[in-house]
Amino acid sequence: MIAADSRSIAVIGGGISGLTMALRLREQGHAVTLIEASGQLGGLGTFFDYEGRTFEKFYHCMLPSDGPLLEILETLGLTDEVYWKPSSFAYAFQKKIFALNGALDLLKFKPLSFIERIRVGITGAYGRIASDKGLDQMTTAEWLGKLSGASAFKKFWQPMLEAKFGDRYADVPALWFWTRFNREKGESKGEVKGYIRGGYKRITDTFVAHLKKKGVTLRLNTPVVRIDLDDDAQPIVITDRGEETFDQVVVTLPWPGFSKSAGQNLRAASGRIDWNIDFQGVINCLFFLRRPLTKHYWLATPEPSFPFDGIIETSTLTDESDRGENRHVVYLTKYLHRTDARFATPDEAIGKDWFAALQQLFPDLTEQDIEARHIFRAPFVEPVYTKGYLARRPPEVLVPGKVYLATSAQVYPTVTSWNGSVIQAKRTLDAMAADPLPQRKAVKAEARELAVA
Repeated sequence: MIAADSRSIAVIGGGISGLTMALRLREQGHAVTLIEASGQLGGLGTFFDYEGRTFEKFYHCMLPSDGPLLEILETLGLTDEVYWKPSSFAYAFQKKIFALNGALDLLKFKPLSFIERIRVGITGAYGRIASDKGLDQMTTAEWLGKLSGASAFKKFWQPMLEAKFGDRYADVPALWFWTRFNREKGESKGEVKGYIRGGYKRITDTFVAHLKKKGVTLRLNTPVVRIDLDDDAQPIVITDRGEETFDQVVVTLPWPGFSKSAGQNLRAASGRIDWNIDFQGVINCLFFLRRPLTKHYWLATPEPSFPFDGIIETSTLTDESDRGENRHVVYLTKYLHRTDARFATPDEAIGKDWFAALQQLFPDLTEQDIEARHIFRAPFVEPVYTKGYLARRPPEVLVPGKVYLATSAQVYPTVTSWNGSVIQAKRTLDAMAADPLPQRKAVKAEARELAVA
């Protein structure tokens, strides 16, 4: 059904934020065109095929607190397809593995002295009740150093921050850590995480069916060359198909990609926007193993001797029907900047060196335990956060009535995840609803009403 104020809207980018925007805008009665550069939808939730099943290139899971994402799944009729399992965390230190899932585990955590364990425990307890006020103006290093003490910070917190942000860790706002900590540790009865039957491709496939049924135009394999305003200040999108004019454009691209494609007229009309927000990338080395490694979902490996930051054993959460009988799925992950020389390391070298490092923790692991190996890279995962990032965060309304943003650069302080992207899409939808329509559209709507009368 076409609404009285129906607009032609281009949604640029087919990640979860773009899919959510396209769905909700079409439900409002607008003519929506979703434009995606690649051949797959889902952003970092893209997949690959292996022996009749699909697997995510970059690991994903859900938390019970992911209400907005679960609401989308309910809209898609997928709620009953999500299943939940207990989850645990561990920490590798000097070739030993320490579980860290509660006060008793922390008291046994030998890498820290007894006093340091107490202070880290107090930090965790305080983090659950502390206000987030002022934390954007304080670094995580300052906040945790004050709460846990300099010694515990250097031994415990700093290596994990360096694993995530490298030498840029020192400027990450405390608000980033506070939000992440409270999302991960928000369940009082123990951690559980969720997965969906059929994998995350099940979500994107269902999205496609819904969007097509509702009349959304989907254009895959269509890279955007430029997003701009024409001489009449109307939004235009230029692809290899040519130039198209829309009433409104919603950009959901990673910020560096959008910054590169934003035209001069659009930049001039956008006011004071920080176009230089930088992003961290990631390398994932995915092993299909014939044996499990641990019972833990996440095993942190922050010591410099490991070329990866963590071991994520997603098979601790997934059913065999989703991964295959006797197949254990393990992601080794490394966050780093796309300009880092390690980002361009050949796949063969990554596979060999990272597996050798994995054997440091699991000496009985052999080449015969490997069923298959796959390596994936993503240059734009999340912003390189700096103190005071809230002031740098791009607005939802870039050009009033015409160009809007729902990007991962805006998700902060919410955790960057599919749930965070859905939250951002809701913020942008609210901003669009509150933003006055251009006068030109009001005239069009009035003309249509007169024609009907």
